[in-house]
Amino acid sequence: LLLRWRRRRRLWRKVEEARQRQERSLVQMEMAVRRFREQHPSVNMISILSLPLPELSKKLQDGSLPPEYVFYAYVGKALQIATETNCITEYLQESETQLQKAKLTGKLGLLYGVPVSIKDSIDCQGHDSTLGFIKNLNKPAAEDSVVVQVLRRQGAIPFVKTNVPQSLISYDCKNLIFGQTFNPLLYTRSPGGSSGGEGALVGGGGSILGFGTDVGGSLRFPAAFCGICALKPTGNRLSKKGIISGVLGQKAVAAGVGPMAKDVESLALCMRALLCEDMFNLDSTVPPLPFNEEVYSSTQPLRIGYYETDFFTMPSPAMRRAVRETKQLLEDAGHTLVPFELTNVDYMIFNFCVRGMFADGAASFLKTFKGELEKSSMGLLFWLAKSPNWLKTVLSWIAKPFHLLMPFISFVSFFSAVDEVWSLHHEIEEFCHQFIAQWKTLNLDVMLCPMLGPALGIGYPGKLSVAVSYTMLYNVLDFPAGVVPVTMVTDEDEEELKGYQGYFRDWWDRTLAKAFRGSVGLPVAVQCVALPWQEELCLRFMKEVETL
Repeated sequence: LLLRWRRRRRLWRKVEEARQRQERSLVQMEMAVRRFREQHPSVNMISILSLPLPELSKKLQDGSLPPEYVFYAYVGKALQIATETNCITEYLQESETQLQKAKLTGKLGLLYGVPVSIKDSIDCQGHDSTLGFIKNLNKPAAEDSVVVQVLRRQGAIPFVKTNVPQSLISYDCKNLIFGQTFNPLLYTRSPGGSSGGEGALVGGGGSILGFGTDVGGSLRFPAAFCGICALKPTGNRLSKKGIISGVLGQKAVAAGVGPMAKDVESLALCMRALLCEDMFNLDSTVPPLPFNEEVYSSTQPLRIGYYETDFFTMPSPAMRRAVRETKQLLEDAGHTLVPFELTNVDYMIFNFCVRGMFADGAASFLKTFKGELEKSSMGLLFWLAKSPNWLKTVLSWIAKPFHLLMPFISFVSFFSAVDEVWSLHHEIEEFCHQFIAQWKTLNLDVMLCPMLGPALGIGYPGKLSVAVSYTMLYNVLDFPAGVVPVTMVTDEDEEELKGYQGYFRDWWDRTLAKAFRGSVGLPVAVQCVALPWQEELCLRFMKEVETL
């Protein structure tokens, strides 16, 4: 007991030191901004912050806007949003040195002088990538991740790292070290996760371009919840070297790294900058596919598949309306809309996602929590994974009458043998081929899909892990998928929500109905999806939706 008490005290001390570092970061930001304002009292920070990224970038390139004006405008705004939402974990003070060097070299990359924010799990040299784990504190990265290296070579200035949920396997944003991050639009709501710090910072206007990762919706949830845009590319379109994963080694569900911004044109500019020779040279596993300008700028009418529901997670009234209204606008603009029917989504979620990610009986997932003070916000999953096998057997038997609970228990319960894992991977390949065959039969270019929303209340994502069905499908398929906000929850949506029962009328459906309530005025998005390696087409479709 004494040893355990001492160990806990040591861990709490590390947490306290990390929190003090976080506080010092905010003080450093405040001092830096104050110094700049004293030296440049006439600079109009508000007008700088109002510029969209393409326009801001143009002014930085032609010299009409000095990079230090832009940098300190965003440091000031980021400080304000961090104070309100607790989204920043660390200020990268060397960004001030990089700013000075960029001015001297005169080498203008596509993102010259653009301050960018970076998710905690993306390595920045000299800084921790904690994933919300105490064991990862005081272990600074030896070098920048490839994405950060390319950003720097393109003239961008990474200036802050942002908060994540413990382990990343969650779409909320809370950990024991840095605490809960809040949604900048409504503080009682989650900003989404796991790139939740990025969502809050970009959504609040404290960063013009942010970078996160996505293994089940971790870019798309924060974007949808905070009313911004995001792109999850095909898993290997951008380098993942130097980016820490929540479950190391699993291959069933493809992760991607991608950008978040207020508009689609900003995402396109970012992809243009990243898909360059530097990226392909620094990581030879990334296919050398430069940004296809012709596809992105095309004005040809599109043939668009769409669906309003996946028949697993019943959409909120606002989600359904978002798809319907967008479909109508696209048809009015001359595009062809074709109904697409999803089947067996429950099988996909439990067999491919849950079983695929935790094929080792969740042993790798549990290992990451060893010696930690707090366990993951994924309460049920974590508890099941830790339970002894005899208890899992009993629970599987008890849960037989409950449609969703039994597969959930059984797939997190037992180790899969190697041949079972191979069989699962083969099954996922077959599923992907069948999905593409259905897509090609309908002769589709892209797909319009629902996106979970509006933002759920804080704490609800941990209870509703099954609601990832709309996003995680495209990690299993490894298709590029983007999010665009299209509407806001109305009083009529709220009234209609009173009749929401879900497809299974179980505890999960009742909890989701509660989580949606009281959301009038909050943004609701749609997903725009394309086939693998078609990021430019995906962005072109997103741009069309945004414009309409």
